[in-house]
Amino acid sequence: MSYLTVSNATKQFGQSFMALNGVSVAVERGEFFTLLGPSGCGKTTLLRSIAGFNDLTSGEITLNGANLRVVPPHQRDIGMVFQDYAVFPHLSVFDNVAFGLKPRKVPAAEIKTRVTQALDAVRLGALADRLPAAMSGGQQQRIGLARAMVINPQLLLMDEPLSNLDAKLRIELREEIRDIQKQVDIATIYVTHDQEEALAISDRICVMNAGRIEQVGTPQDIYGNPQTRFVAEFVGTLNLFNPGAALDAMLGHLGLSAAGAAAWAVRPEHLGLIASGATAPADAAVLDGIVTKFTYLGREAHVGVETPAGNLVVQLANPGMAASRAAGEKVSVVVPQSAPMAFDAEGQRLGRKG
Repeated sequence: MSYLTVSNATKQFGQSFMALNGVSVAVERGEFFTLLGPSGCGKTTLLRSIAGFNDLTSGEITLNGANLRVVPPHQRDIGMVFQDYAVFPHLSVFDNVAFGLKPRKVPAAEIKTRVTQALDAVRLGALADRLPAAMSGGQQQRIGLARAMVINPQLLLMDEPLSNLDAKLRIELREEIRDIQKQVDIATIYVTHDQEEALAISDRICVMNAGRIEQVGTPQDIYGNPQTRFVAEFVGTLNLFNPGAALDAMLGHLGLSAAGAAAWAVRPEHLGLIASGATAPADAAVLDGIVTKFTYLGREAHVGVETPAGNLVVQLANPGMAASRAAGEKVSVVVPQSAPMAFDAEGQRLGRKG
């Protein structure tokens, strides 16, 4: 049995809104498990149900073999890190972190040891006597993380903890959170709507949409082998081909069958770009087109190309300082045989599922 198991969870608000609709997930000991999806998909409702802030309408939640639904929230032995830091401004950093230990009647000497260890883990050991108001947002979020960890919880829940920070700090702190989580080896469920964040720090990702699970897998599975059109579009960027003669000819050249497919798509980085009229690889099809836009992003460049099969974006890695494509330039887009993905009318992936 998995460490944390959610089985057929439903949560209904009012007469008609089903926030969770038959959700089942399993999280292993020490795993960093991320709930990813757009606003309103049910990820925070699921997290709050595990914490005990919302009870399920139906379903089961077990942690280490125990039925969590019969345990009050304050007795669930779960650490929680919130989006808004939730630090106490009138308490020192040390007392903020120690706050959850006092109701547990932990001896003073042990409190000092555990708080010191937690602060050292989040690199705040030298700031134990400071008040949070004099600290940055990233430091305040570290206080919240230390406070959640110091109780030695069975499970750590994190609800969009980086969303109030600037982009550079988010990247720095997400790496620290990942390192700390591995160091303390606590099973962690992390909620975010940021796909890059999820890919960067997760052992596995659960993509949610409209109260249901679309796909659960490693970051490589979710990005490289999406099982639904929703996952393919939400995680990363996607080119959708226009139906018609040009698409049919391309598929025929690649030896791909259009049977049952309602949509064909391809990742921008799986396409190539060659000069108009140049020879393409034998295992690829070519779409002639005209450059509509060139966007230089340093480590990559995006080239918009209008083709008979639709307006496509081609991603070029390491374009170099001199690389550029002028609007109106004639080019050919190279489509490798393995690149196109097919989806049926319900948005399910067809064919190569790995």
